[in-house]
Amino acid sequence: MVIAYPFGVMLKILIIDEHQQPTADICEQLARAGYQVAAVLPSSENLPDKVSQFKPDIILIDTDSPRRDTLEHLAVMDRTAPRPVILFGSDDDSETIHRVIQAGVSTYVVDELDTSRLKPVIDIACARFEMMQGLKSELARATQKLDERKIIDKAKGILMKQRHLEEDAAYVSLRKLAMTRGKTIAQVAQDLIDSASLLF
Repeated sequence: MVIAYPFGVMLKILIIDEHQQPTADICEQLARAGYQVAAVLPSSENLPDKVSQFKPDIILIDTDSPRRDTLEHLAVMDRTAPRPVILFGSDDDSETIHRVIQAGVSTYVVDELDTSRLKPVIDIACARFEMMQGLKSELARATQKLDERKIIDKAKGILMKQRHLEEDAAYVSLRKLAMTRGKTIAQVAQDLIDSASLLF
């Protein structure tokens, strides 16, 4: 799922401030920049439930070092309901940075949360998020095409063996069958493979 950013729509940001500092300045800067603060939470505890409750477009986390369960929750959300995540922290350990990236965090800032830099940081996070979602979509399409190609090749092999057809003739046969049944060639190829497996 790729989040759209329609013009004129105020995006909602969920803030998780584990330092539990006054967040009035942050909220004010976000409002000036055209964002809506969905909620300010003191921790990432029950993060999936909070995200489901507040439905933020963006998640902003301010912490010393991201906890393992926080990163695990973010990784799950990156697979099921991805959205830009911005994480401010003071832990510059390479292993931590690697885990943060693996969790799908769009931007990890190893510094204190500076309200004057919030807008450009959010813009960068959203841009990087959209880019990564595009790359994931391209990879998914390429993987699907490769999988379909393998299925079609296997079905052609079955037809070539059972009907003594040449490869081109086997493909033409699959294509005609797909047109007749109103399915894709990959779908009728899978049907053929499934039927053949029942015979053995």
